[in-house]
Amino acid sequence: MTSRSLQEWLTSVEARHPNEIDLGLERISEVWSRIQTKIPEQLRKPKIITVAGTNGKGSCVAAMQAILLEHNYTVGSFTSPHFVRYNERININGEVASDRLIVDAFELIEDMRESISLTYFEINALASLLIFRQSQLDCVLLEVGLGGRLDAVNIVDADVAVLSSIDLDHQEWLGDSRLKIGIEKIGISRPGKPFIISEENLPDGLLEAIKNTQADYLRLGKNFKYEMNSSDDQFSAYLVTQGLVDSIKSLQTNDLLPKNIVTAIQALLSAEFDLSHNLIRKAVSNLSLTGRQQKLIYRGIPVLLDVAHNPAAARVLAGNISQCSGAIYAVASVLSDKDWMGIVSELNDFIDEWFIAEISDNPRAANGQQLLEMVYTSDRKGVCYASIQEAFLQAIAGATSDDKVVVFGSFHTVSTVLAFIEREA
Repeated sequence: MTSRSLQEWLTSVEARHPNEIDLGLERISEVWSRIQTKIPEQLRKPKIITVAGTNGKGSCVAAMQAILLEHNYTVGSFTSPHFVRYNERININGEVASDRLIVDAFELIEDMRESISLTYFEINALASLLIFRQSQLDCVLLEVGLGGRLDAVNIVDADVAVLSSIDLDHQEWLGDSRLKIGIEKIGISRPGKPFIISEENLPDGLLEAIKNTQADYLRLGKNFKYEMNSSDDQFSAYLVTQGLVDSIKSLQTNDLLPKNIVTAIQALLSAEFDLSHNLIRKAVSNLSLTGRQQKLIYRGIPVLLDVAHNPAAARVLAGNISQCSGAIYAVASVLSDKDWMGIVSELNDFIDEWFIAEISDNPRAANGQQLLEMVYTSDRKGVCYASIQEAFLQAIAGATSDDKVVVFGSFHTVSTVLAFIEREA
């Protein structure tokens, strides 16, 4: 029997389980327990760091991966969604997993699941865990897909848990308040294990819930912190290692938020990795992450790509573009469950013209014309286009080298533009 290609597997997996999201650990835990019987016991288990949060998860994972690789540790990371290729979700030592590795994992999962139905994300998570165990790594970084307590990656116990932020998003699944959402996210922590909390504004009642987890928690601004240098674009980190305060000076700011970088360093120290200040500085100075404050030039026009898709992330994006001297053209599209009016209100003072499009081939896509109407309600002008690609090209056509085209609203929006630019290269 001829082995199916990765694309054939992905098409089959997407079609098999009708629900994109099906929270709960019973089904995936059963399949994972079966898979583990096929993994030789002598394979060493890596340290596992699991990251949850409304925003900032990917940045924390990217920073930890870069620092570990700079120190010659072996590391795997599981993130989602992907931008151009599925393989991006499973990264081993800075390289995406091969089709062959992923197909082999899918084939074993298929054999082990028997009649158990698994979602696309659950199969992704199982494949990554299997590949990482087979790869004999020092550390595995797991990015939560949704929430935390009932997310697929929570079938394994984290040696260190990280909470990057808590804001309103996915309320239909996680609850309609920051407290309810926070309760779901702290479910990745484990009693007696380090829990690194980057969210400084905890909702009332959540700290008590965190204490009840019996995790050894450290809070940004309380136990560890960072300070920006007044004279340049560097910052200093003040961290906890083996109960003592350790300071790292002259860390370079870049496209990722300092709070996420400091949180990443603290998580690695809490995982008891032996780190050098100089190598941390080197890793941080070279940090970048696809689709997060990503800068490039297209046809001579500055472009900024960011997956901001909720008001909190839009607020950060607004701070980034507020100093631009030229005109700012926004290329945007969102899914229907997002707070579009909240996003617009955060950015509108800085946007000169909106180029709206509808996400194609997605039943959750927001109606483009309705998005445009809300822009007009907020006293700005814009046009709705048939596709994200057309909206992007029209924005580019109207811009000069002094202006900036900002692409945001969802992973779909950014990935469409990235794929188009890649094809043109």
